[in-house]
Amino acid sequence: MEIRGPLLLPARREDIELETLDGLTLVGELALPAGREPVATLVTLHPLPTAGGFMDSHIFRKAAGRLPALADLAVLRFNTRGTMSPRGTSEGTFDGGRAEAFDVAAAMEFVRERGLPAPWLVGWSFGTELALKYGRDHDIAGAVLLSPPLHRATDAEVAAWARDDRPLIVLVPEFDDYLRPDAAAQRFASVPHAVLIPVEGGKHLWVGENQTRRVLTEIVAAINPDALPLPTDWDGEIVDEA
Repeated sequence: MEIRGPLLLPARREDIELETLDGLTLVGELALPAGREPVATLVTLHPLPTAGGFMDSHIFRKAAGRLPALADLAVLRFNTRGTMSPRGTSEGTFDGGRAEAFDVAAAMEFVRERGLPAPWLVGWSFGTELALKYGRDHDIAGAVLLSPPLHRATDAEVAAWARDDRPLIVLVPEFDDYLRPDAAAQRFASVPHAVLIPVEGGKHLWVGENQTRRVLTEIVAAINPDALPLPTDWDGEIVDEA
């Protein structure tokens, strides 16, 4: 069967709750490889909730549906404060990226308590702002940024990554609505070790199977390259469609 769309490959999936330091409960899901331990962990930070972003935004839903089986990765998804999805609604109110610092910290504390290995922040759009602003404060292996708009993360917050030797991988769509490759090269020039990957034909929302596969491939290339190339077909058990 071709791996595409909302297909769910085998994994150990668990509904979880995160507790923030300011007293909120956030809802989420942890997906782990079936029958073995993960080699690394994706801590996903979703797009802007006021524009429809949530833990089920399609790239992250597909990462959770595929990468535990295909790349031995754990995938942690959660709704930031005030965000609703079929999993439920996280307590609190959207705060434009300010109090969401507590949400990132809650996710990282969960990773620490569970002993999940080699956590990487993977932010998409608004989630990249959270990764840039707060990721350096936590014990992460690195960060992957998908379609960074750089609306909320300041030039100083970006430049601060130059003093941090952890990998910073930046995927910039050719036809992004907010920040295209040439402009991104200028905005990230202050971080010499940042790896900027322009994606030909890409758009901010990464719609379509070809763009999904490209994004998931680049994530795996950064975090567990031994798992490449990612299969496009699956002849084992199929759990369901999300």
